[in-house]
Amino acid sequence: MKYLAVLQEMYRISTASIRANIVRTILTVLIIGFGIMALVGILTAIDSIKGSISSQFATMGANTFTIESRGMDIQIGNQRQRRRNYDYISYRQARDFKARFNMPATISISVHATGMATIRRGSNKTNPNVSVTGTDENYLITAGYEIDKGRFFTEQEIEMNRNFVVIGNELVNKLFESNEPVIGEVISIGNGKFKVIGVLGEKGTAINSSDNVCLLPYTVVRQYFSRPEMNYSISITPRSHTLYEQTVGQAESLFRITRNLHVTDESDFVINKSDNLSKMFIENIKFVTIAATVIGIVTLFGAAIGLMNIMLVSVTERTREIGIRKAIGAKRGFIKQQFLFEAVLICQYGAIIGIILGIIVGNIVSMVLKSPFIVPWKWMIAGLILCTVVGLISGFFPALKASRLDPIVALRYE
Repeated sequence: MKYLAVLQEMYRISTASIRANIVRTILTVLIIGFGIMALVGILTAIDSIKGSISSQFATMGANTFTIESRGMDIQIGNQRQRRRNYDYISYRQARDFKARFNMPATISISVHATGMATIRRGSNKTNPNVSVTGTDENYLITAGYEIDKGRFFTEQEIEMNRNFVVIGNELVNKLFESNEPVIGEVISIGNGKFKVIGVLGEKGTAINSSDNVCLLPYTVVRQYFSRPEMNYSISITPRSHTLYEQTVGQAESLFRITRNLHVTDESDFVINKSDNLSKMFIENIKFVTIAATVIGIVTLFGAAIGLMNIMLVSVTERTREIGIRKAIGAKRGFIKQQFLFEAVLICQYGAIIGIILGIIVGNIVSMVLKSPFIVPWKWMIAGLILCTVVGLISGFFPALKASRLDPIVALRYE
């Protein structure tokens, strides 16, 4: 009870002092708040981006891996895997692998036709930025898509080169009027006309436009988008998570045989796991995290200097008050604790304002990315601890100066 009464008295004196210097206190609180807002807001936004990236790549198939030509590797930041171009994966190799692979898994063959297609329907047309991909009947499973309307291709339709197309949700809005039927309509892609048999469920992504796509049978792509050395991809989704690594090893072994590689030869293809790209993106976001932390700390350093100045001015203005307190028995330790408490209290006000603004700013990014609302508990706790440290550092010298004042000299101060 004694300590609680002392804290209550310190709080009363501190709030009275803060009200007496309200303008300087508000400026300091805002500076501290801005620093914490920058720190919490940016780090919350980064957490939101990480969650969005992980979620979006998870929709590609949580345990899917893809066999691709090694020359297709992607460089992000300073991470580079590509050394030289290797032979493309041919239609025959992809088909042969699919026919011979006997592990319990779903296998899909796909080929990129173009990323700059213009889709037409009557007088409506899209910008020349639509991605066209040739797929087989298993593509939905390995790519993480779902059908919103209609259906997907059957194996027989692919073998018969049927001019069918499944379009992304975004294309429906561009080519069709509201409530207008989509299934069974004919659209033009390049020089070919295709009947719409399905619409993909909305997927969305922060990485690329996954709803701005057209899926065709890969046999049809060979006919309409034929070019030398068409490069196929093979996606594999094991039917059991426990067989994942075993399936990866079996797939690599069989594809080496398919490519006629000798035991001593280096693999001229790469196996990309579904979470590899997300890990690479998240790894490179750490530099933004470091930048945000530096910005927050530099801002708080400026706020600490401002707070120290306010406390020194406060000591000077309250010299007579300090003298009276010492004259009636206040000990040096109590005076020191009082000024430290006041400095920490100002910092905590700034921390609370900064955390609230930081959560709002960070979750604006979450709203844009359609991610869940994030409450960054660890950054909130870190902000409060950081502001406590700033308050102790800023208030230490003024508190020491106040505690060392001679009460007789202080009482005579005008």
